[in-house]
Amino acid sequence: MTKTKIVTDFRAGLASGELLVQNCNDCGKPNMWPRYACPHCQSDNLGWIKSSGKGSLHSFCVLRQGGPEGFEADIPYAIGVVKLDEGVQVAVRLQPAGGDDWSAYQCDDRVEFVGKEDGRECAVFRRSGS
Repeated sequence: MTKTKIVTDFRAGLASGELLVQNCNDCGKPNMWPRYACPHCQSDNLGWIKSSGKGSLHSFCVLRQGGPEGFEADIPYAIGVVKLDEGVQVAVRLQPAGGDDWSAYQCDDRVEFVGKEDGRECAVFRRSGS
């Protein structure tokens, strides 16, 4: 796996509306974020599987001011860490319930993948059933 290739498949999946998780073809265990070797067995025989796109919101933060350089125009926005049902964690953007309202979110909420954020290579999630 070359350095430029390590996230190419992940980004291509997002672009086509799929959330992909790197998976070891030798031991069968998933890992996230993409690596050059499996963290479980050290094999470099890695591939990708389609995630169910479902998981639990582990933590989140709403940025209303002071965004990092390059993200100033995005404010306000919410970022979170989702533990996917496949067992790995992924950093995501959270979709507001409406306008700029993330007040319904709570840690441990069930969330689901809804797609890619326009202009960013970032997975977007919302509360399940929203």
